[in-house]
Amino acid sequence: MTFTVTSNSFKDGDYLAKAHVLSADFGFGCDGGNQSPHLAWSGAPAGTKSFAVTCYDPDAPTGSGFWHWVVVNIPPDVTELALDAGNPKAPKLPPRALQTRTDYGTPGYGGPCPPEGLGAHRYQFTLFAVKQESLPVNVDTSAAVIGFQLFFNTLEKVTLTGKVER
Repeated sequence: MTFTVTSNSFKDGDYLAKAHVLSADFGFGCDGGNQSPHLAWSGAPAGTKSFAVTCYDPDAPTGSGFWHWVVVNIPPDVTELALDAGNPKAPKLPPRALQTRTDYGTPGYGGPCPPEGLGAHRYQFTLFAVKQESLPVNVDTSAAVIGFQLFFNTLEKVTLTGKVER
């Protein structure tokens, strides 16, 4: 079986709805709903002991991209994350799942908000099948360190890409 990730919120390569764009609360000039999109998956490889999800903008004008969402230690029997699961104020993540610090400086989903006039940015929602039940990280661990952990502990990964332009 092939490892796949899909979403009820958007199709691969489509523009993300305003509901998933960063809210005005963050002060970056966007006025979206800041809801993480629904994600579902199937066909995890044998030996999967947990999952991780990241959302990354490789087009951000930072020299290092921009991390919008990092969730690790999702139990292996979980096959989807509900709409707005990345909201740290709403308990929609499965037990044991851990959201860690994004480039906004806090854990939880921080939606896209590309600079005006720079064209469409890609937002890569990547699902990792992890060979460890729990990565040795905490809520303050940076996305780069988690990426290092995932590099050595991923069995397989799949990506679903959305776009936003202002």
